[in-house]
Amino acid sequence: MPHAPINPYESMQASLRVASELYGLDDALFKVFMAPTRSMIVSLPVLMDNGQWEVFTGYRVQHNLTRGPAKGGIRYDINVTLDEVKAMAAWMTWKTAVVDVPFGGGKGGIVCDPNRLSMGEKERLTRRYIAEIMDIIGPDRDVPAQDMGTDAQTMAWVLDTYNMHVRRTENAVVTGKPLSLGGSLGRNEATGRGVLITAREAMQRLGKPLAGATVAVQGFGNVGSQATRLLHEAGARIVAVSDSRGAIKNDRGLDIHALLKHVSEAKTVTGFKGAEAMDPAALLTHQVDILVPAATENQITEDNAPKIRAKIIVEGANGPTAPEADPILQENGILVVPDILANAGGVTVSYFEWVQNRQGFYWREREVNERLVDYMTHAFQATFATTDKYKTNPRIGAYILALDRVAQAMKYRGFYA
Repeated sequence: MPHAPINPYESMQASLRVASELYGLDDALFKVFMAPTRSMIVSLPVLMDNGQWEVFTGYRVQHNLTRGPAKGGIRYDINVTLDEVKAMAAWMTWKTAVVDVPFGGGKGGIVCDPNRLSMGEKERLTRRYIAEIMDIIGPDRDVPAQDMGTDAQTMAWVLDTYNMHVRRTENAVVTGKPLSLGGSLGRNEATGRGVLITAREAMQRLGKPLAGATVAVQGFGNVGSQATRLLHEAGARIVAVSDSRGAIKNDRGLDIHALLKHVSEAKTVTGFKGAEAMDPAALLTHQVDILVPAATENQITEDNAPKIRAKIIVEGANGPTAPEADPILQENGILVVPDILANAGGVTVSYFEWVQNRQGFYWREREVNERLVDYMTHAFQATFATTDKYKTNPRIGAYILALDRVAQAMKYRGFYA
């Protein structure tokens, strides 16, 4: 019988429960962490180009605000659900705590297919969505960013809509903006660069260099493509990549610069002349040193986990590994760099952008990247020190580290009643 679909929010709760028991979390705090602070559902009527009205459903979830304003992207995808947004908001709480930036967790989403929307329709949808959630966002409340299906242009519409309503300039209300509107240098490749940094640290933990390591990357969106390019430039050999339309491989190593040019023209990795086609499912079990799942949730399950032959998994996506797969990977000696650490480069540089906006003083790209290396390296070391202390796997170690930081803040603040 086929397995029931894995609920991402239940996956988050399962990891949280294990970490809380190991850490000895107070029962009251556990109950608080298991549920988001606020979940908003909005209906979004939009006039389409054909003159007809369509009503879309939008979500904004704030999981925990103890350490600062909520932080999290806005996702445009036909498969967005409230539970998915709740899960991603919670992951943002733990992610920001792991890298120790002063934010809580938030996330937003609209149920739509962005590829079927014109620019005008997408703009009207974005502006209506921001108008509906105006009361709960702001530089000191909740700071959105781009995510799947959204980009710097979308964030520019978010900025303009918010500023028109509040009648003042508030660049720090959103991150991932175009540079001309207060965006940060280094933001576009920040998540991919975080994958590079943690992959390098993980290889060092195994006593091996990153240069010469073989890599397979699932997903070739912003995170996957940037991670692929940066890993290649660091000397790794990329042997397989995939996107939503297929997968390719070349065990001698893909010509990444030629591949990136091909993707910019064809909008897919398939058909690239310097490689052969492969089954996308087989990419996850291809024999490599490093596997980077950078697509969507629940790609590594109890069914395919026993077949994975990578030495290291660096999770570029949110929630790519189901809870049932973690013990299998651990038993097989596979080192997993969990999502709330591995893909935290994006929110870290978003924090840098928010700081620069509030200061009105902007950093050179070299400064951004140097600070990112510092934050990610410290987060990696703290995560694995916690992992070793509690004799657990790195995912639970990262959760315990995050729980400790958020719980300490909550204990100082107390409960308002």
